[in-house]
Amino acid sequence: MRARARPGIAKAQGPKSPVATPSTSNPEPTLRVTEIFRSIQGESTRAGFPCAFIRLTGCSLRCVWCDTAYAFSGGEEMPVSVAAERVLALGTELVEVTGGEPLEQEAVYPLIERLLERGKTVLLETGGHVPLDRLDPRVVKIVDVKAPGSGMTAANLPENLERLGPRDEIKFVLADRRDFEWALEFVRERELDGRHHVTFSPVWESLSAADLAEWICDSGRPIRLGVQLHKLLWGDVPGR
Repeated sequence: MRARARPGIAKAQGPKSPVATPSTSNPEPTLRVTEIFRSIQGESTRAGFPCAFIRLTGCSLRCVWCDTAYAFSGGEEMPVSVAAERVLALGTELVEVTGGEPLEQEAVYPLIERLLERGKTVLLETGGHVPLDRLDPRVVKIVDVKAPGSGMTAANLPENLERLGPRDEIKFVLADRRDFEWALEFVRERELDGRHHVTFSPVWESLSAADLAEWICDSGRPIRLGVQLHKLLWGDVPGR
């Protein structure tokens, strides 16, 4: 998936919760976390709403245009309970679990359950190369289908598209006209835009949003133009 740039200058880190020593007989699962912060949701149909983000570390894909390579490695190891409390302390109704690729960490599932149990709307942004069959149906899944310009088309799992519900979303990040034509045919063949929210988003550095908007209008399909709101507000600045 395209793990987007940190979406905001004014971000609030969760409070540093004390880390309890887990029982040796039943140790608590842990996550490797790159960052936890609050900002404006920059993408998806919920763009513009305040949102708490937890960005997990690690991704086996290497999309050409990935804008959060800093999440490939490093991060902080923390128990699921500590991670959940830091997210909840940020006080938003909307929470996004992202990466990297969040589904590559086993402990993401108990994390999500804790957030759902507290009544949060949980978005899960995934590159689509890990099966979705274990996710709680209450999670709003945002699945990134890899177009040729990503260099990762072979990683797409078509069966994941059959596991999506009416609230779930499909995203295509497009580098050029060739990517657009490929994505449009992909959507047409499967009639995805009749069953789900489908977003076409331009690669920030290589495709004009205005051009993509014109192509979408000419297509006659109910496809949403996705523009990274956080980059319009604060720019593509690493570390923000």
